[in-house]
Amino acid sequence: MRPAFSVLFLTTLIGVGQGLLVALVTAQFFLVIGADGAGETGGFYALGSVLALILLGLGLLASFFHLANPGRAWRSAAKWRTSWLSREVILIPAVCGLAFLYALVHWLGWSPVLLVFDNGKALDLPMALGFAAAGASLALFVCTGMIYACVRFVRQWASAWTVVNYLMMGLASGFTLAAAYAALSGSALRDFLTVAALALTLLAMATRLYQVRRNGRVRLKSTLKTAIGSHHPQIRQISQGFMGQSFNTTEFFTPGAAETIRGLTLFFTLAGFVVPAILLAASLGGDYGLLMVAAALCQYAGLLAERWVFFAAGNHVQNLYYQARA
Repeated sequence: MRPAFSVLFLTTLIGVGQGLLVALVTAQFFLVIGADGAGETGGFYALGSVLALILLGLGLLASFFHLANPGRAWRSAAKWRTSWLSREVILIPAVCGLAFLYALVHWLGWSPVLLVFDNGKALDLPMALGFAAAGASLALFVCTGMIYACVRFVRQWASAWTVVNYLMMGLASGFTLAAAYAALSGSALRDFLTVAALALTLLAMATRLYQVRRNGRVRLKSTLKTAIGSHHPQIRQISQGFMGQSFNTTEFFTPGAAETIRGLTLFFTLAGFVVPAILLAASLGGDYGLLMVAAALCQYAGLLAERWVFFAAGNHVQNLYYQARA
């Protein structure tokens, strides 16, 4: 499939924003359940949520470049009962709204207690909004991954691993950015977020490389016979079916050769996982904010390449018919 750069930026930017939001909520919960019950300042969570909102907004902006008629974008939410795309379109503004409220209550210092548990711990408004925002973010990861996992005609996508990898890579990049943000802010959460980011990055690398290995063994269920509806024992294609280019021959074919995909797979493995993991590990126990920022930037560049490979490696079944001249 031909990757659209607007979709590359859409999925990676909102993925980092969602992951950052989940990281902030996880860090707040980590401090709340701590023995001393200490917490960070409201400004820390408010500013981090604003950063997540900016990333989500940039992802939404990138999505408009993928629309043939942006004026009709609202119609994409109409089929929410059956369409994962519609569910994603509904959840993105929901996540943005919850992130805004999460930032607002922290900034204003509104923390009324909503529920008190038997162990003396309490659930306040900021924590409740945080749980709602994190839950919506995780649901959004699932919806985004299912948009591609439900396409049965592209067997490289039609797998639960597509959803798993969207989730893991979004969380890894979000926690890495959160660790860099905490380090630059001088937060006590720096080490906790760094360890979590390192673990998620390694786990994301393992799941993504497993999917690459799986996709290398995938074989199409359809054949040239089923593509044209003929059962003749000897079928040989002698022309592409078109004298010139068409939508089928430009949108469903991978640009570049297989060597390009292999080269970018190596690149995203190094830039998206290996190098950030090394930088995060080197940052543990020290005040290395700039090193963590470098890890976050390197990881994002690697994930852009990963998303390109994800789309380019998808082989649509229609290519059996519209393949190049034999």
